[in-house]
Amino acid sequence: MIKNRLTWFPACSLKVRAVPLLIASQMAMISTAMISTTTPALAMEGGKLPLTIERMNASPALAGTSPRGLKLSPDGLRVTYLAGRKDNQSFYDLWQMDVKSGESSLLLNADKLATNELSDEEKARRERQRIYGEGIMEYFWADDSQALLIPASGNLYYFSLVDNSVTQLPIGEGFATDARLSPKGHFVSFVRDQNLYVLDLATKKLQAMTTDGGGAIKNAMAEFVAQEEMDRMTGYWWAPDESAIAFTRIDESAVEQVTRNEIYADGIKLTEQRYPAAGKNNVDIALGVVTLKDKAINWVSLREENSKDKSKDIYLPRVDWLPDSKHLSFQWQSRDQHQLDLQLVALDALTKPKTLVKERSDAWVNLNNDLHFLKQQSAFIWASERDGFNHLYLFDLKGKLKTQLTKGEWAVDELEYIDETAGWVYFTGRKDTPIEKQLYRVPLAGGKVERVSKQAGMHNPVFADNQSVYLDYFNSLSQPPQISLHGDEGQQLAWVEQNAVKQGHPLYDYAGLWQIPEFGELKAEDGQVLQTRLFKPVPFDASKKYPVVVRVYGGPHAQLVTNSWSEQDYFTQYLVQQGYVVFQLDNRGSAHRGTQFEQVIYRHLGEAEVNDQKVGVDYLRSLPFVDADNVAIYGHSYGGYMALMSLFKAPDYFKAAISGAPVTDWRLYDTHYTERYLGHPEGNEKGYEASSVFPYVKNYQAGLLMYHGMADDNVLFENSTRVYKALQDEGKLFQMIDYPGSKHSMRGEKVRNHLYRSLADFLDRQLKSAK
Repeated sequence: MIKNRLTWFPACSLKVRAVPLLIASQMAMISTAMISTTTPALAMEGGKLPLTIERMNASPALAGTSPRGLKLSPDGLRVTYLAGRKDNQSFYDLWQMDVKSGESSLLLNADKLATNELSDEEKARRERQRIYGEGIMEYFWADDSQALLIPASGNLYYFSLVDNSVTQLPIGEGFATDARLSPKGHFVSFVRDQNLYVLDLATKKLQAMTTDGGGAIKNAMAEFVAQEEMDRMTGYWWAPDESAIAFTRIDESAVEQVTRNEIYADGIKLTEQRYPAAGKNNVDIALGVVTLKDKAINWVSLREENSKDKSKDIYLPRVDWLPDSKHLSFQWQSRDQHQLDLQLVALDALTKPKTLVKERSDAWVNLNNDLHFLKQQSAFIWASERDGFNHLYLFDLKGKLKTQLTKGEWAVDELEYIDETAGWVYFTGRKDTPIEKQLYRVPLAGGKVERVSKQAGMHNPVFADNQSVYLDYFNSLSQPPQISLHGDEGQQLAWVEQNAVKQGHPLYDYAGLWQIPEFGELKAEDGQVLQTRLFKPVPFDASKKYPVVVRVYGGPHAQLVTNSWSEQDYFTQYLVQQGYVVFQLDNRGSAHRGTQFEQVIYRHLGEAEVNDQKVGVDYLRSLPFVDADNVAIYGHSYGGYMALMSLFKAPDYFKAAISGAPVTDWRLYDTHYTERYLGHPEGNEKGYEASSVFPYVKNYQAGLLMYHGMADDNVLFENSTRVYKALQDEGKLFQMIDYPGSKHSMRGEKVRNHLYRSLADFLDRQLKSAK
């Protein structure tokens, strides 16, 4: 997915609707929060030191202590997490909190582990996982809570909490990836040299479960589009009783191999990559089951015997074992993504799958991670958008619907936990407002939905394995990420990290100038409601007119207008302190608003999205403190695409644009993402042409800055170089900044300092130079 990996976040709960305003050009009905002419609302108390770009990216992190990798030990006695060091926020050690005492302490210093250069495979995998940093980046609890498995730099370490010893496991030569403990903690599994290995922790015997991996054949590994677009980072799954492992075998022979230039400061690295561009071949995928006892491999038939569709050009986005370890489920998705089937097979009849649920759409079926098979009854919970919004359903094991657990014109985010004994299903969703993520619960038998979380903002719970106690990773516009421990009804039991912005906190000296945006609602041309937020300059003078920066993402599966904390809002805070209005609008196609809102973009990208951003600018023009002649748009990834399309298609709306790492021709992007929204190129040539930026290059007048990482393996650098050439051929002047060695995420303090300083300088020259 082309996520804006420079992520986003949003706002306060005040929403007051005003009288409609008729816009002549769009004839769009606008209803919005009343705009105050007073000083902008402050988020926190504290000093009023101006924010600098260098401080945005320096250590310690402005957000304070922001742990990641939160887990509860299986026995529920410890909370564990990864925390960056004060002198290097990107270097992580493993910490713990004793649940009973509430005391926190360093559990394992990452310096005790050997650090080596990551393999290219692991670097790519981490880029797909959005994992950035050094030290300890992941860990796994043993079932008895007495030990941890810690992968580090291709090695595997066994950390005993009994005697605090760290042992490097004998895994042989090579780089281990995707390592984990087996469900009962008796084995360690990992992938090396494209084969699956299992180490018996008692005997230290190492076994290769597959042996034919190599070249185009990859065992137990997720293919590129599975990692990047399906949120499937693995290619193998343990049976709950540890008797067998299900795994994928992919053959990349048919996938086009391209030579990609990764340009670094001191040279060019030629990388051979099998990249499945839109309309081209995908991998050939098979699903097997290998037994630990004899290493015998049996293959699963991916369609029912009587199925008319025997195509092998399909996707396998999910695989899940049932609690009995005798049955395996998998999700079969057609290449056009109009069909998604949940299939079930018995281990003694792997060639005879049965279809439990069928999902169908004239546009596309979204994937999720919400399938859960119950242990105490023959049933499962399944999430579906069949009524227009993502909701939870209870089915029996024959595929018969028992009850719809949630319903209404709001969306469930994710199934979080099921307490079968007490009869509760816990989930996150947008029942109260689309701009906040709250925790709810509903009776397993069906009934009234109850809200569990208390605070306005974004809640990301992590539940214990066997009890309805959870860690709440919470943030809002006025609260950097904090972590607390809660009981089954939401009652707070303890702080893990309160992260209060008080004297001594890294943000405190700057907090007095931190701004809360004003939220509003506009209407799109089809009448659907668009959420907005607006940051005013500080200091603010209602008699003045200010230039505007529209910050945009605009693509599917993303949302900017939320009440959440984001490090990407640091640049927004910098801009408002430099005298800019910053505006954001979630156009149609954005997430968490239902299929009608999202699927407007089907088969033609960059049309409805740009029209909605124009509605936003029409609204901005109505504000007395906005300088309507000086409006710029800035976005990264899909946002970079949106910046180009907006400037090229609506040059009378935007004086300038900053486009970061944009997709410019959708034929250059991958199959699963692109064809989901545009279909196959052979069946939608006009849609692909209209969705490309190139038909509109001739409309460009002035005011463009583009930047791109020259080693980007997601949105390939070629996307930008093609625009460079097209603009040069047109004789049009523009600016570009290309970063040697940088990937899509533009990581690194020095890179980010240069990038944001360049963006700020460009905006000043474009929007303020005439003043």
